[in-house]
Amino acid sequence: MSDEQEQQGPTTTVEEPLDLVRLSLDERIYVKMRNDRELKGRLNAYDQHLNMILGDVEETVTTMEIDEETYEEIYKVESLACPSLPRTLWGHSANGGKQR
Repeated sequence: MSDEQEQQGPTTTVEEPLDLVRLSLDERIYVKMRNDRELKGRLNAYDQHLNMILGDVEETVTTMEIDEETYEEIYKVESLACPSLPRTLWGHSANGGKQR
């Protein structure tokens, strides 16, 4: 390994889509899901199928109803906060059995 490579430290280049996820480990991320559901939380672990373990999660669900009298769209937003699990509960099943 050259002196230049040693001084740079770990690589931060993105060559594959999962590299972007790897760079987000231990960072707060936003996940948009089906049915107007959203998650915001700290990315603790993931696998090659993009199953994720998030900590300190806030889930937001947005629903829309139509008022029968005025036919206006009424949006309702519900949030639920979920604290993170201790790492000992998930450390052996995520990331191919490796703990972070």
